[in-house]
Amino acid sequence: MTSSDAAPSADADATPTLTFADLGLGEAVLKALRDVGYETPSAIQAATIPTLLAGRDVVGLAQTGTGKTAAFALPIVDRLDAAQKTPQALVLAPTRELALQVCEAFEKYAAHLRGVHVLPVYGGQAYGVQLSALRRGVHVVVGTPGRIMDHLAKGTLDLSALKYLVLDEADEMLKMGFAEDVETILAETPVDKQVALFSATMPPAIRRIAQQHLRDAEEITVKTTTTTSANTTQRYLVVSYAQKVDALTRILEVENFDGLIVFVRTKNETETLAEKLRARGYSAAAISGDVAQAQRERTVNQLKAGKLDILVATDVAARGLDVDRISHVVNFDIPVDTESYVHRIGRTGRAGRSGAAISFITPRERRLLDAIEKATRQPLTEMRLPSVEDINITRLARFDDAITAALGQAERINEFRDIVAHYVEHHDVAELDVAAALALVAQGDTPLLMSEEEERAARAEERRARDARADGRDGGATRGASGEGDRGERRPRRDAGSFAKYRIEVGRRHRVEPRQIVGAIANEGGLGRDDFGAIQILSDFSIVELPADLSPAVLKKLAGTRISGKLIEIQPDRGRPGRRPRERG
Repeated sequence: MTSSDAAPSADADATPTLTFADLGLGEAVLKALRDVGYETPSAIQAATIPTLLAGRDVVGLAQTGTGKTAAFALPIVDRLDAAQKTPQALVLAPTRELALQVCEAFEKYAAHLRGVHVLPVYGGQAYGVQLSALRRGVHVVVGTPGRIMDHLAKGTLDLSALKYLVLDEADEMLKMGFAEDVETILAETPVDKQVALFSATMPPAIRRIAQQHLRDAEEITVKTTTTTSANTTQRYLVVSYAQKVDALTRILEVENFDGLIVFVRTKNETETLAEKLRARGYSAAAISGDVAQAQRERTVNQLKAGKLDILVATDVAARGLDVDRISHVVNFDIPVDTESYVHRIGRTGRAGRSGAAISFITPRERRLLDAIEKATRQPLTEMRLPSVEDINITRLARFDDAITAALGQAERINEFRDIVAHYVEHHDVAELDVAAALALVAQGDTPLLMSEEEERAARAEERRARDARADGRDGGATRGASGEGDRGERRPRRDAGSFAKYRIEVGRRHRVEPRQIVGAIANEGGLGRDDFGAIQILSDFSIVELPADLSPAVLKKLAGTRISGKLIEIQPDRGRPGRRPRERG
């Protein structure tokens, strides 16, 4: 084996000397990378991708969070043959969670390659789903050793034409007792395949596998030197996907921030989230890699001048951004590698100033949190979702401050004092009542204080996130009671008679999924998980079961809800002739 060391620079703002285009990747893959906001490769990617593209085997010594998934996935995706329907690549991972993350990464990178199919294979999932996918044809299989062994024993997984094999987190697989399974699987694969082995450590057992099954492998070691500013407090909140917007709104209510950057993973999400924040009364704007330089400069200048308070950005768009006003960074989507995390929170706490970083973690992303803490050698403090009481205390304090500031304008106060005295004299109303009425006029239709109903909805979401964390899944309502996936119906927890059917004007042709429907309606209407019954998605509309006693106020709120950019136009289902969905058990 040959060896090369690659260490990422601790200076996140250094002028990039290498891009993904320099590594030899094809245009379809580069376009997918631009979509997800990747600009410059991490150290493990820069060292590994050209080696794998050249056809050599690789042993990568790197911690979780260094970007190793892209290091092996990108060169594999770049060389897939869409015409070959038997598996061309097999990735072995120690856990179901890692297998799913790797699978999602492959799907993102293959977004602009027509007809490429990736299949996660793990224990606990029904065999039927996996078997039907394998019969249709799969290009990449990502799985845990135990379930891969099951398929090999049944003869349902054909590895005879395999070209690429990856052992991800090999040391973890051996710790979990998969050594014999890994050896057996390797023996079932072609001799002339290309192998990439990634491990945080190199115990003798891993070294033995590398010597036996890899040919002329290049050994690549990445020494992470990522550090974060001591001036920045780092916190995290465990939250379901559907709860993120509400959680962000509550945090903005109680945090004393000046300027704030919210980081998301994709350019499409920047404008979507900025629009939601503007609808809630915040001055927010979006920037991504697609924004023209002139517009980017205008937006940044607005942030510097205090005309804009919140910037929703991708990693690429925020690169090199240095604005004194930025007191907070929120990772709305946690980054998949630690270098991006360090770069993001480096936007605050600069030049001796204090800063705050808050990261949203879904239950399935706990591994990423662990990797960040390990790489930065700094623990993140768990925070709780601000309660209605917290928010109301903050709102009252701000209201008091506004009154105090107004009382300081003596000349203008005298003008209004005469007006109030005139009203009291002619209408026989107490001065305190007039003051309350003026406060009502100033406040408008928006209530000053949050209601207990909103608190109950938030507590229901918190319980849902906590339950999801306990069983290791995301809190998003993405599966039916049958467990058959996104198209399945959720069996209502209420009595069937307490639900009514509502029609919304989004369906399959809008590429809508149940989790989007649940997330949007729950967020806008303040509903909890138990408030949803069956969801039936048809061609151009959907039928959703919601509480029969849904108030007119909630329906009015839901009237302006958008899913996939389209107004849902919610209304009670009248069962239009010829369009009524069949009831399913």
